[in-house]
Amino acid sequence: MQSVRRGIFIDGANLFSAAKHLGFDIDYRRLLDFFGGGSWLVRAYYYTAIAEDQEYSPVRPLADWLDYNGYTLISKSAKEFVDASGRRRIRGNMDVEITVDALSLSENLDHVILMSGNGDFRRLIEAIQQKGVRVTVVSTVRTNPPMIADELRRQADEYIDLLDIAPRIERRVPDRGEATRAAPRREEKFDRPEVDDQPLRGPGDFRDAGYLDDDEVD
Repeated sequence: MQSVRRGIFIDGANLFSAAKHLGFDIDYRRLLDFFGGGSWLVRAYYYTAIAEDQEYSPVRPLADWLDYNGYTLISKSAKEFVDASGRRRIRGNMDVEITVDALSLSENLDHVILMSGNGDFRRLIEAIQQKGVRVTVVSTVRTNPPMIADELRRQADEYIDLLDIAPRIERRVPDRGEATRAAPRREEKFDRPEVDDQPLRGPGDFRDAGYLDDDEVD
């Protein structure tokens, strides 16, 4: 039986914001294993804007790690501006890049996984479905307001809530003794699966709170 040809398209800023609001960090090695399992993973794209004029960009360590660990990194220079309250903000929209790559690669895929809640991608999903390709959207409705647009969720063949798969893709912190074990934990709304004693640990996400894409608001 031929393996399902799968492609993953990650809207970096949107996914980071969703995970941040849900209170966990993503382990990108575990994410790749989770979504690539049982399929022929043709490509996993990660899209992000990087402020090139900064002496140190908090996005760069993650971007470099992804580039060497199974992801195709698509980046461009971000634009810096100062908001009404005088805070420095970095803005970068990758919608065009995601759309072009997803449409191009869909000719060679059976299944597209789009990790974004941006409603602008509804028409993209429809166009991919017209090629006979199944589309799964990953985002969350568990935040207030929800991170995913309703029209995007309705258009997708399958919707997966990020909170439901958090135990499978979150970055695990090593046990640091009783103080850590005694620390309060956020209330879970799902059962965690059994895990092995040597979990894979990815890079986390190093983006700072000043990062926004064109669709995010405070």
